Amino acid sequence: MRIEKCYFCSGPVYPGHGVMFVRNDCKTFRFCKSKCHRNFKKKRNPRKIRWTKAFRKAAGKELTVDNSLEFEKRRNIPVKYNRELWDKTVKAMKRVDEIKQKRQSTFIMNRLKKGKELEKEEDIREIKKNIHLIKAPHAGKAKQLEDKMVHKLQEDVEMGDEAD
Repeated sequence: MRIEKCYFCSGPVYPGHGVMFVRNDCKTFRFCKSKCHRNFKKKRNPRKIRWTKAFRKAAGKELTVDNSLEFEKRRNIPVKYNRELWDKTVKAMKRVDEIKQKRQSTFIMNRLKKGKELEKEEDIREIKKNIHLIKAPHAGKAKQLEDKMVHKLQEDVEMGDEAD
Protein backbone atom coordinates (compact mmCIF):
# COMPACT_ATOMS: atom_id res chain seq x y z
CA MET A 1 0.00 0.00 0.00
CA ARG A 2 1.50 3.30 -1.08
CA ILE A 3 0.27 6.80 -0.31
CA GLU A 4 0.80 8.88 -3.44
CA LYS A 5 1.17 12.66 -3.67
CA CYS A 6 -1.33 14.83 -5.51
CA TYR A 7 0.32 16.27 -8.63
CA PHE A 8 -1.36 19.66 -8.18
CA CYS A 9 -1.51 20.43 -4.44
CA SER A 10 1.03 17.88 -3.08
CA GLY A 11 -1.54 16.49 -0.67
CA PRO A 12 -1.76 12.76 0.14
CA VAL A 13 -3.76 10.48 -2.16
CA TYR A 14 -4.74 7.31 -0.34
CA PRO A 15 -5.39 4.02 -2.19
CA GLY A 16 -8.84 3.96 -3.73
CA HIS A 17 -9.27 7.73 -3.46
CA GLY A 18 -8.87 10.58 -5.90
CA VAL A 19 -8.54 10.61 -9.68
CA MET A 20 -5.74 9.32 -11.89
CA PHE A 21 -5.20 10.96 -15.27
CA VAL A 22 -3.02 9.12 -17.80
CA ARG A 23 -1.67 11.17 -20.67
CA ASN A 24 -1.03 9.78 -24.19
CA ASP A 25 2.69 9.37 -23.42
CA CYS A 26 1.78 7.11 -20.42
CA LYS A 27 2.66 9.72 -17.78
CA THR A 28 0.27 9.40 -14.84
CA PHE A 29 -1.02 12.28 -12.74
CA ARG A 30 -2.78 11.61 -9.44
CA PHE A 31 -5.17 14.13 -7.91
CA CYS A 32 -6.58 14.06 -4.38
CA LYS A 33 -9.86 15.79 -5.23
CA SER A 34 -11.78 17.06 -8.22
CA LYS A 35 -10.73 20.63 -7.40
CA CYS A 36 -7.11 19.73 -8.20
CA HIS A 37 -8.13 17.81 -11.32
CA ARG A 38 -10.23 20.75 -12.58
CA ASN A 39 -7.40 23.23 -12.05
CA PHE A 40 -4.96 20.90 -13.84
CA LYS A 41 -7.34 20.60 -16.82
CA LYS A 42 -7.60 24.41 -16.91
CA LYS A 43 -3.77 24.46 -17.20
CA ARG A 44 -3.32 26.52 -14.05
CA ASN A 45 0.09 26.80 -12.46
CA PRO A 46 0.18 25.37 -8.91
CA ARG A 47 2.82 27.96 -7.93
CA LYS A 48 0.30 30.74 -8.56
CA ILE A 49 -2.65 29.15 -6.73
CA ARG A 50 -2.50 30.30 -3.11
CA TRP A 51 -3.74 27.12 -1.38
CA THR A 52 -1.17 24.72 -2.90
CA LYS A 53 2.07 23.58 -1.28
CA ALA A 54 4.00 24.79 -4.31
CA PHE A 55 2.77 28.36 -3.75
CA ARG A 56 3.53 28.25 -0.03
CA LYS A 57 7.08 27.05 -0.68
CA ALA A 58 7.68 29.54 -3.51
CA ALA A 59 6.38 32.43 -1.35
CA GLY A 60 8.64 31.45 1.58
CA LYS A 61 5.78 30.48 3.86
CA GLU A 62 6.98 26.89 4.33
CA LEU A 63 10.31 25.25 4.92
CA THR A 64 11.89 24.32 1.58
CA VAL A 65 15.52 23.36 2.21
CA ASP A 66 15.89 20.89 5.04
CA ASN A 67 17.60 17.51 5.44
CA SER A 68 14.50 15.97 7.04
CA LEU A 69 12.58 16.47 3.78
CA GLU A 70 15.00 14.08 2.04
CA PHE A 71 13.44 11.12 3.87
CA GLU A 72 10.13 11.61 2.05
CA LYS A 73 11.69 10.78 -1.32
CA ARG A 74 10.28 7.75 -3.06
CA ARG A 75 12.58 4.71 -3.27
CA ASN A 76 11.79 1.87 -5.63
CA ILE A 77 14.48 -0.52 -4.43
CA PRO A 78 12.88 -3.71 -3.08
CA VAL A 79 14.24 -4.85 0.26
CA LYS A 80 13.75 -8.31 1.74
CA TYR A 81 11.53 -8.24 4.84
CA ASN A 82 13.38 -8.23 8.14
CA ARG A 83 11.58 -7.62 11.43
CA GLU A 84 14.49 -5.73 13.04
CA LEU A 85 14.93 -3.52 9.98
CA TRP A 86 11.18 -2.86 10.00
CA ASP A 87 11.24 -1.83 13.69
CA LYS A 88 14.26 0.43 13.17
CA THR A 89 12.60 2.02 10.13
CA VAL A 90 9.39 2.77 12.03
CA LYS A 91 11.35 4.29 14.95
CA ALA A 92 13.43 6.37 12.53
CA MET A 93 10.28 7.59 10.76
CA LYS A 94 8.80 8.76 14.08
CA ARG A 95 12.04 10.51 15.05
CA VAL A 96 12.31 12.22 11.64
CA ASP A 97 8.71 13.37 11.96
CA GLU A 98 9.42 14.88 15.41
CA ILE A 99 12.50 16.70 14.08
CA LYS A 100 10.59 17.98 11.06
CA GLN A 101 7.72 19.28 13.21
CA LYS A 102 10.15 21.09 15.51
CA ARG A 103 12.01 22.71 12.61
CA GLN A 104 8.78 23.77 10.93
CA SER A 105 7.47 25.36 14.12
CA THR A 106 10.70 27.33 14.67
CA PHE A 107 10.63 28.43 11.00
CA ILE A 108 7.03 29.67 11.39
CA MET A 109 7.79 31.47 14.65
CA ASN A 110 10.78 33.25 13.08
CA ARG A 111 8.64 34.21 10.09
CA LEU A 112 5.90 35.62 12.33
CA LYS A 113 8.39 37.49 14.53
CA LYS A 114 9.24 39.87 11.68
CA GLY A 115 5.58 40.71 11.17
CA LYS A 116 5.07 41.40 14.88
CA GLU A 117 8.05 43.78 14.94
CA LEU A 118 6.75 45.66 11.91
CA GLU A 119 3.28 45.85 13.46
CA LYS A 120 4.74 47.22 16.71
CA GLU A 121 6.71 49.91 14.84
CA GLU A 122 3.58 50.86 12.90
CA ASP A 123 1.58 51.16 16.14
CA ILE A 124 4.26 53.37 17.75
CA ARG A 125 4.36 55.59 14.66
CA GLU A 126 0.57 55.96 14.69
CA ILE A 127 0.51 56.78 18.42
CA LYS A 128 3.16 59.46 17.96
CA LYS A 129 1.19 60.91 15.06
CA ASN A 130 -2.15 60.96 16.91
CA ILE A 131 -1.02 61.56 20.50
CA HIS A 132 -3.48 64.45 20.81
CA LEU A 133 -6.36 61.96 20.61
CA ILE A 134 -5.04 59.92 23.53
CA LYS A 135 -3.65 62.61 25.80
CA ALA A 136 -5.99 65.26 27.20
CA PRO A 137 -4.96 68.79 26.12
CA HIS A 138 -4.65 70.12 29.70
CA ALA A 139 -3.25 66.92 31.25
CA GLY A 140 0.25 68.22 31.99
CA LYS A 141 -0.71 71.87 32.39
CA ALA A 142 -1.82 71.58 36.03
CA LYS A 143 1.71 70.71 37.05
CA GLN A 144 3.08 73.53 34.87
CA LEU A 145 0.65 76.05 36.40
CA GLU A 146 1.64 74.92 39.89
CA ASP A 147 5.33 75.32 39.02
CA LYS A 148 4.66 78.81 37.61
CA MET A 149 2.78 79.86 40.75
CA VAL A 150 5.56 78.55 43.01
CA HIS A 151 8.10 80.39 40.89
CA LYS A 152 6.07 83.64 41.05
CA LEU A 153 5.64 83.29 44.82
CA GLN A 154 9.38 82.81 45.19
CA GLU A 155 9.99 85.93 43.07
CA ASP A 156 7.47 87.88 45.17
CA VAL A 157 9.17 86.70 48.36
CA GLU A 158 12.55 87.65 46.97
CA MET A 159 11.24 91.09 45.93
CA GLY A 160 9.65 91.53 49.37
CA ASP A 161 12.98 90.64 51.02
CA GLU A 162 14.82 93.09 48.80
CA ALA A 163 12.30 95.85 49.59
CA ASP A 164 12.82 95.42 53.34
